Amino acid sequence: VQLQASGGGLVQAGGSLRLSCVASGDTFSSYAVAWFRQVPGKEREFVAATRKSGGSTYYLDSVKGRFTISRDNAKNTVLLQMNSLKPEDTAVYHCAAGRGTILSSVRQPRGYGFWGQGTQVTVSS
Repeated sequence: VQLQASGGGLVQAGGSLRLSCVASGDTFSSYAVAWFRQVPGKEREFVAATRKSGGSTYYLDSVKGRFTISRDNAKNTVLLQMNSLKPEDTAVYHCAAGRGTILSSVRQPRGYGFWGQGTQVTVSS
């Protein structure tokens, strides 16, 4: 499966952005999908995920209540709605997809075999 992320940009603290990741090449509904983020010099950090059924969602503690992950399997799309953004949310955001992602790997990069290119999110103070 190929993934194409978009929607990043520059926003002031307290603002909102919506990231989109469109998948192609396979049956999207059979994949777990996630968003990770990375800043230079640091490891890639889990942000949010939803398993293939779309019923279970998982979040980094610091984004709970501010970010929402959702998927539209008919459109092969996963969204990340980001509200109340903070400067510490600044990073390159990557979408990822995995087949057979087990629960213990949902928050780990190793749980996903397919990655899109990143989209830059910059939050100014």
